[in-house]
Amino acid sequence: MSAPDIIACDQGSEAWFRARMGIPTASEFPAVMAKGRAGGDSKTRQTYLYKLAGEIITGQPMENFSNGHMERGKILEDEARSFYEFMTDTPCQRIGFLRNGRKGASPDSLVGADGLVEIKTKLPHLLIETLLRGEFPPEHKAQCQGQLWVAEREWIDIAVYWPQMPIFVTRAFRDEAYISDLADAVDAFNAELDLTVAKIRAYRQPRAA
Repeated sequence: MSAPDIIACDQGSEAWFRARMGIPTASEFPAVMAKGRAGGDSKTRQTYLYKLAGEIITGQPMENFSNGHMERGKILEDEARSFYEFMTDTPCQRIGFLRNGRKGASPDSLVGADGLVEIKTKLPHLLIETLLRGEFPPEHKAQCQGQLWVAEREWIDIAVYWPQMPIFVTRAFRDEAYISDLADAVDAFNAELDLTVAKIRAYRQPRAA
């Protein structure tokens, strides 16, 4: 296993968007693993692949924006991190971006030598559902197991938060069988990405009659 490169930057900054360019990242691993109907191609996966191909070809990130919702999310993330540190009596180390080969991740925090924290803010009705379900949210499995894979760490806590609501915290450990399937999916995705970029770079406009 190779140690990831730590890229110092603020998440959501220009440097962060550039660090992510052209490689699949953990937040988009659900798209990488997506299947279409009857096992066919997934539109979500194809769209993500074309976005990364565009980044490689143009040298420009396809997404680089911020809005009020995103800014509020950053504030709530800071609040949730503080709650988590208080609950667990554990300091968190903020991180910009991790790159490990042709994959990357942006964990919300590193914890000690072996752990990660992923923070999610959910509206009250969604947080209530999470609290009553009482288990690691399955919709975040690909991202969180992907972060463990990229970061070469052993466990990840997910902290689901909304102001004036109980915070939900639970832990998942590395699922090696799942990570193996994820690695195969990312390898196949990157191979298709390379092929797509090569085809577009070789493309020639037909001559006018």
